[in-house]
Order: sequence, then structure tokens, then C-alpha cells
Amino acid sequence: MQTKLPPYTHREHAARYSRVVRLMPSMEWDAYFDLVKQIQALKRDRNAIVLAHNYQRPEIFHAVADIQGDSLTLAREGAKSRADVIVMCGVRFMAETAKILSPEKTVLLPSPNAGCSLADSITAADVRALRARHPGTPVVCYVNTDAAVKAECDACCTSANAIEIVEGLGADQAIFVPDAYLAAYVAAHSKVQIIPWRGRCEVHERFTAGEIEEYRRTTGAYVIAHPECPPEVQAVADYVGSTSGMIAALRRRQPARAVLVTECSMADNVCSEFPETEFVRPCNLCPHMQSITLPGILRALVDLQPAIEVPADIAARARRSIDRMLELTARHAA
Repeated sequence: MQTKLPPYTHREHAARYSRVVRLMPSMEWDAYFDLVKQIQALKRDRNAIVLAHNYQRPEIFHAVADIQGDSLTLAREGAKSRADVIVMCGVRFMAETAKILSPEKTVLLPSPNAGCSLADSITAADVRALRARHPGTPVVCYVNTDAAVKAECDACCTSANAIEIVEGLGADQAIFVPDAYLAAYVAAHSKVQIIPWRGRCEVHERFTAGEIEEYRRTTGAYVIAHPECPPEVQAVADYVGSTSGMIAALRRRQPARAVLVTECSMADNVCSEFPETEFVRPCNLCPHMQSITLPGILRALVDLQPAIEVPADIAARARRSIDRMLELTARHAA
């Protein structure tokens, strides 16, 4: 069991305001206090931990989250914790991954309808059909897939390690699902022939090269794009990389102005770490991520619902796909 924390206070709430002072007036932040206090109390009572993806609302990311990061980081850190309950402030595939890595824990998804256009773009049957068309070709799936799809693949990957996973399998070609744009990025940076799927992120695909060039022309901003963006957007960016790569690029460059070409809540949540940088926000929001709210988190902790379950056979095979990724990543780092 975790050590019980003291009650959440007005002083602590006020101290956290420095993280969001650039995002909201103090009156708005103060209005969240009662909800945050109730959530913090229930976290103690339930021995619960709140995990928040980088695309979450600032009041969730900075007021109630115990761990923040990308989807795989959240699942792995949740598994390391002594919590009995994990509240996943993200989307369904993230909650499934957390359950796969923490089968003994209760995993809650505060918004049962928080899906993902990428995860929804492919099914387990689609993967089996791809294998039949390309016998002997390994299949790599982006972490943005549901458990049943992961169970059909040879290895999972993130946007940060996709190239090393594809190359680490030691094959001349690989099937890469489901994101077509990330597949193109991997193909451009690897000698492995990539057979892509046609999935796309509904947030990232809305960006255009024209709007990004206009941002740069009018603001002189340093442009950082996620590889889920269309290739023409990646081509005009100053840097293309994963969520963690974006943050690392900001640390290295320390630009006066920056455009993060990704879900715009990420800029909200990292801006406190870079007080000297002005973030120009081309604001495309993920409706699924934004469906997670403080009242929803509170209800989930009260009811211990909606709880995510993954059938044991699917979980076991999906876990092998994730473990293969971790093995290849460790080998690459050695």
C-alpha cells in the first residue's frame, strides 16, 4: 500500500497555479479546488494513481495527475507503482495497455467513449489478412492500437522507437500498422521496406503545409511536428519527432517562439517548463482526450467504473508484442 498523503489544501492548490499561470486566470483555477480536493481524498482512500497523457486538459495534467507522459510511459509507470487502482486519463487503447501490464490492478477509463481514430482504423482480422498476403513478413504495430490488434503482431512500437524496432527485427521488409504517415516517416529513415496500412490520426491529418509555413512567416517560430502529421507537413518542419523528442528539441533549441504541430494541449502542458518560449498554438484538439474531465475522474473513483478488462488470451499475446518491443529497445541501447 502507498503511504497516505495529507489532505489537499488551498495552499497546495495555489502553489500549483504557477504551472498554469500562462493558460488560465486564477479565478478559473480556484474554481477547480473542491473537485481536486475530492479527487485527492479518494485517491488516498482507494490507493489510486492518476495517469495523464500529454494531451490532457491542464487542470487534469497539473492538478490531479501523479504521472504524466506518453501512453507507454504511463502504462509502465503505473505497473511499477504500488497503487491498487489506475485512473487512465487518456483513451481506451492506453487503458488496455495499462491493464495488460498491470492485470492485478483495477484500471479505470473516466470516459467510456474515449476512442482513437488510429486504433479504430484496423482490426485483428485486418492484420491476419495482411499476414496472409505477405507470408513470413513481420508485423509491427504502433502503440495506438487496441489489445486484439497488438495480439496479432510481432512487436509493438512508439513514435520514438519505431525505426529501431523495425530494424531490430532483422527482416528486409515489415508490415507497419496502422498509421500511414508514421509508416512513411519510418520508411524514409530506414533501409527496411515498409508495407503500410491506411490509418490516420484525425487530429494530426488536419494540419497542412500551407498553414505551417504561414505560422513561420508571420511569427518566425521554430516548427516541431509529430510524425503522425502528413508528409508535406513534416517536410516543412524544422524538427520531426515523437512527444518526448519534441520536448528534447525544445530543451536543446530554447527557441523564442515555437509551434508544436500536434494536439494543442501538449503545448499547454509543457509551456511551464519553458517560460522563455512563446508557444504559437495551431489548436487541433482530440475530442476523445478532451472527453476526460475532473467530474468524470471523480465519478470513476467513487464508482470504480468504467473498469477496463482484456480477455486473458488476448492480454497474454498482446503482452508478448509489448515485451518484444522492450527487448529490442534494450538491445539497441546496450
